[in-house]
Amino acid sequence: MRAPRRVVTLLPAATEIVAALGGGADLVGVSHECDYPEWVQRLPRLTTTPIEPMASAARIDAEVRRLRGEGRPVIAVDGAALRRLGPDLIVTQGLCEVCAVADGEVHRLASLLDPAPETISLSATTLAGIWGDIAAIGRALDLAAEADELVAGLQTRLAALACARPAAAPPRVICIEWLDPLYLAGHWVPELVAAAGGRDVGAEPGTHSALGRWSDLARLEPDVILVMLCGFGVERATRDLDALVEPAGRSLLEAVPVWVLDGNAYTSRPGPRVVDGAERIRAALENRELAGLRCWRPAPVA
Repeated sequence: MRAPRRVVTLLPAATEIVAALGGGADLVGVSHECDYPEWVQRLPRLTTTPIEPMASAARIDAEVRRLRGEGRPVIAVDGAALRRLGPDLIVTQGLCEVCAVADGEVHRLASLLDPAPETISLSATTLAGIWGDIAAIGRALDLAAEADELVAGLQTRLAALACARPAAAPPRVICIEWLDPLYLAGHWVPELVAAAGGRDVGAEPGTHSALGRWSDLARLEPDVILVMLCGFGVERATRDLDALVEPAGRSLLEAVPVWVLDGNAYTSRPGPRVVDGAERIRAALENRELAGLRCWRPAPVA
């Protein structure tokens, strides 16, 4: 019989992986951003951020830059709460300090606990990396077979998308993960687009999300634009699109089909639901709305 563990996850993707593996009963604490599955919202929250999530995209970006410039954490962990919970496994990440607690701070706090817990740092930038992170958590939880089964199922779903792709040339796709300033989604997103039958012309697999300019995007001649804001759902992304005043951006968005995807759920978290994201990208390319996916149309000029 598998021995239970006391697990703290400090980013939503890790929480979703643990739950998908059947290890939810081991979770004793999560980050303030963890919201899926719904029941994890009842667990103790171990992180905080001074960033106001309802602020404008430009203000959030400015606050993140200010905090990093001052050497202050964008997301902080509650060391006292961590000690009280006494985890024997902490799952964090080393990819982005904006998305989770800084990796070095987690290791420092873990080293102060007695006994010191095992720490896993997720760092996937591609789909293969996500599969590897799932396998690593599976091994740590003594759920390696469940991890293999989960990964195989996710890969089968992606393969099914690829088999059903039309023979026509893939549409040229641009994926936007932040509107002000403009950032193009990188990492695993180009692979999701390819699996869905498109071609991401704004980024290559495994590359970091990159700052862009609207005038440059127009020269890429996209057939479809996908807006998948990091950390935000469809409603917030739609509001930000409606409020965009950049002339070059408005011109492009009004000339090309634009689809809004729940980036918080399906593309910005390197966990099992990225495959749900690929399925929704496929629906957008087929001009079909789904839950978490909406076609955006500019408001008529008064």
